Amino acid sequence: PTDVSSIRSRSCRFSAWSQATLTARQTWFGVQFPRKRQTFWKKNEAISSQDFERAAALRDTENEYKQQLREEKEKWQDKNGHLNGEVTAADIADILSGWTGVPVSQLTEEEKSHGVIACSAGNHAQGVANAAKMYGIKATIVMPTGTPLIKVNRTKSYGADVVLYGNVYDEACEEAYRLAKEHGYTFVHPFDDENVIAGQGTIGLELLEQLPDVDTVIVPIGGGGLASGVAFAIKQLNPKVEVWGVQAAGAPSMYQSLVDQQILRLSNVSTIADGIAVKEPGAITYETCGKYLDGVVTVTEDEICAAILALIEQHKMVAEGAGSVAVAAAMFNKVPVAGKKVICLVSGGNIDVTILSRVINRGLAKSGRVFTFAVELDDKPGQFLNVSSILARLGGNIISVHHERNDDSARVTACHLRVKVETRNEAHIEEIKKALVAEGFSIIG
Repeated sequence: PTDVSSIRSRSCRFSAWSQATLTARQTWFGVQFPRKRQTFWKKNEAISSQDFERAAALRDTENEYKQQLREEKEKWQDKNGHLNGEVTAADIADILSGWTGVPVSQLTEEEKSHGVIACSAGNHAQGVANAAKMYGIKATIVMPTGTPLIKVNRTKSYGADVVLYGNVYDEACEEAYRLAKEHGYTFVHPFDDENVIAGQGTIGLELLEQLPDVDTVIVPIGGGGLASGVAFAIKQLNPKVEVWGVQAAGAPSMYQSLVDQQILRLSNVSTIADGIAVKEPGAITYETCGKYLDGVVTVTEDEICAAILALIEQHKMVAEGAGSVAVAAAMFNKVPVAGKKVICLVSGGNIDVTILSRVINRGLAKSGRVFTFAVELDDKPGQFLNVSSILARLGGNIISVHHERNDDSARVTACHLRVKVETRNEAHIEEIKKALVAEGFSIIG
């Protein structure tokens, strides 16, 4: 967009956080964070008092570790809670480099033999499948039935078994939980997991390394894992940077939950941004987004399509709907970006080519590049010539024309002409409208 002084688009990588989910630790600021998921008992085995003692011991150790982290952080803060001086990720890494973190058990051989399962409509599916392949672990991925074929095939290419179930992510997630319980799979959550959030937070570190004077970062939100990680990382290093989340207007689960100050489950979601079509945000992500994000906004389907088109034309980048919502928020001023250095995270490029043409057409219409209108004409020779002459004089290029005589016009001697024209922008469209009206034509739609 012309009113954004600096927009840096970056595709989010899934390899770091997907591998972190399957390994014991995830490095963040030089700290070894423990993996949250723990198996305290085996399937179909009675839960004993020792199990609870073991779980309590891990909890207490982790709480002690977090307290140490807070105390160390306070040394670098002033009385207002702001970091003193130019503290960098490297500084924090130096302070904490000697810490080994909390030791946690890795996947046992029995767990590996059962395999892992995940639910996703895109990046998480491919990340888990790829990581499982690297570790020689069987992976099952449950995806909504409407998932674009490119995502399904790419997930299968990593050796995962793909199960198509339900219409949206939440229904696929319920099926994944059922299969995990039935077969003893280890469930890898796509967003409501601290290690997944931490892995995605490393993107925030990269952003500050590459553009340390950034003013605003805009992040897509589905379940909220990416936004949680990026916002937390950035706010720890530079609280002055604004971090905004964006959802599709047809799937505003996090937006609505934050507005109502409680986690809500939407009755339905519908959006071209299938990768962020989530009915209910996670408990961890809801709390984290509410604490660290400066706000959450929504964008319409037409705005998303316009953003996809802008990325194709201006950056030669093919992004999917979910990956384009941050750009849409900047383009249509949903976030205050004028005069600022802004980063929009482009989080995915798995768009189905079968709908790409429709997306482009919607984007052209939204950005004023295509104008479709209908006029009522007298049913006599020369009327269409008059319309086309006006369009030719003003530089409108006719794409298609549909002439209809048998319509519902109040005048028996009238007919309707529907025309689709290539235009330059909204101002050009207004110029054409005024010229048609000035010549006595009635624009009816």
